Amino acid sequence: MELVQVNASNLSIYLNLTQAYEAEFSPLTKKVPDNDGKFALDTPVEGNVMGFLLYFDGVPAGLAAIADHGNSRYEVCDFYVVPVFRKNKAGQRFAHSLFSMMPGEWESKQIEGAEHAIAFWRRAIGAYTNDQYVEDIYHDAYWGDVTRQRFTITV
Repeated sequence: MELVQVNASNLSIYLNLTQAYEAEFSPLTKKVPDNDGKFALDTPVEGNVMGFLLYFDGVPAGLAAIADHGNSRYEVCDFYVVPVFRKNKAGQRFAHSLFSMMPGEWESKQIEGAEHAIAFWRRAIGAYTNDQYVEDIYHDAYWGDVTRQRFTITV
């Protein structure tokens, strides 16, 4: 497993994987592709949003978009592992690697109906924090009511 931060040389790989991510969530987001067959992105990698790619044996296997809100406050905006790689807790190991890279206050939000994502984040965050996290229903200005987990990672 290798994590690589997105930059100009690998942005196209990240953007390709985001299409699969957007398609997977389209039943919940009600998004449809444009005339070129592409989904619009909710979280571009720019400004305070960092992108990361997950690789297994040199093959792109996942992505994450992490917003840096300053003062060691981070938000998981997008997170995706290609289905064939969803075994052996690959997503959990990916998430844990990101948390370890950036200690501080974290939050993750899942849209209504994303039961598989909610269950994943409960397991992943619970395993990393020994179940020391707070979960609530939060009204997000963009997504409406979402399930949110918040936790702090200290060095």
